[in-house]
Amino acid sequence: MMSEQRITRLAPLAEVHARIDALAQPVEPRKVPVWQALGRTLGKDVKAVAPAPPHPVALCDGWAVASDRVVGAGPYAPMPLDPAPAWVECGDPLPDGTDAVLAPDAVTQAPGLAEVLASASPGENVLAPGADAQPFASLRKAGERLRETDIAALRAAGIDRVWARAPRIGVVRTQRKIDDTKDFVGVLIADAVQREGSWVSSSQAGLDKRMLTHGECDAIVAVGGTGMGHDDASVTTLARLGHVDIHGMAIRPGETAALGTIDGRPVLLLPGRLDAALSAWLLVGRRLQARLTGVAPAEETEQVTLARKIVSSIGLAEVVPVGYCEGGVEPLASGYFPARSLTLAAGWVYVPPESEGFPQGATVELRPFP
Repeated sequence: MMSEQRITRLAPLAEVHARIDALAQPVEPRKVPVWQALGRTLGKDVKAVAPAPPHPVALCDGWAVASDRVVGAGPYAPMPLDPAPAWVECGDPLPDGTDAVLAPDAVTQAPGLAEVLASASPGENVLAPGADAQPFASLRKAGERLRETDIAALRAAGIDRVWARAPRIGVVRTQRKIDDTKDFVGVLIADAVQREGSWVSSSQAGLDKRMLTHGECDAIVAVGGTGMGHDDASVTTLARLGHVDIHGMAIRPGETAALGTIDGRPVLLLPGRLDAALSAWLLVGRRLQARLTGVAPAEETEQVTLARKIVSSIGLAEVVPVGYCEGGVEPLASGYFPARSLTLAAGWVYVPPESEGFPQGATVELRPFP
C-alpha cells in the first residue's frame, strides 16, 4: 500500500518558527530536587531561607583560637595558652569564644603546656555566618539555566529543592522495524533533549495520544515515518490523533519534518535518517524546546574562517558540517551527511535561507553538534 503522505510545499523556516512560537508556551515551574536540576531553567529565583553557614566554620585544619589572646605571638615570642586551643578540621564549627584558626604548625604542645608561635587576625581562616548565602538574597535568577557549579554551590548553601521549568518531552520512535538496540537516532535526539533541560520519556510504541492526554508529556518529538515511503505513516497518524500544521520544511537536510498538535500540545515529527533528524532538531526542535523552557538554548559559538566556500540554495536554511583544516575550516558535506563527515566535524555552520552560501575567507560562526 502506498503512503498517503505527500509534501506539497516546503514551509520557510521563519514560518515554522512562528508556528512553534504560537503553539508552545513556557511550562509551569515544578519544584525539583536540586541535584536533579542540572541544565534546567529556573522558574523562580533561588533564595536561602537561613544564613549559610549558620555559625562560623573553619576554612582549614588547625587550631581554633581567640585572636585577642595571641596578639604578638611569634616564633621568637611563643605565647603559652591555658587551656590549650582546640583542634578543628575544615568545615567544623568554631568553638565558642574563638574567632580564628591557626595553621597546624603554629602551636606546639607538651605535657601541660601549649605554646602559640603565630598571631591571628579576627576571622582568619574562618567562614563567617551567612558568607555562603544570606536569607532571602537571590543566588540565581528565574530564567537562568543551572550549571554543575551552580548545583554544587546551592547544595553548599543548604538549598535542597528549586523551582524549575523542566518540560516533559516524549521522544518516540515510529519505525517499528528497527530493533531497540539499533535505534541510534532516537537515542541521539533523546540525549540532546535532556541536555537542553527537559525531562525525557522515551518510547518505541509510536505516536500515542495517551502520552499527552494523561499528562505525561508537555510535547512529543517523534522520530521516523515522515517521508513518502510505503510504510511511512507518522504524518497521517498525527492527522488522525490531532492536527498537522506543517508537513515539509525548507531546511536541508530534514525537508520531510512535520509539526502539529495533539490536544493543543505540540508534536514535532523528525525524519528517521540520522543527518535529517539531527538537522531538523538543530533548526526546529531546539526552538520548540526553548519555548517550553522559556529561555533560549545556550550557544557556544566560535568565530572561524572558511578555507573553502560553502554553496547553498536560496530559500533553504541549511546545516553544514565543517572540519578544521589549514587556514580555518572547510565544509565536509552538504544535503546528506555521511557518518564520516560527522565524526570528523568540528561543528556546523548555519546558512540562512536568504543566502547562497559563504565565500572562501568569510568569517562564520562554528556551532557545536550535540
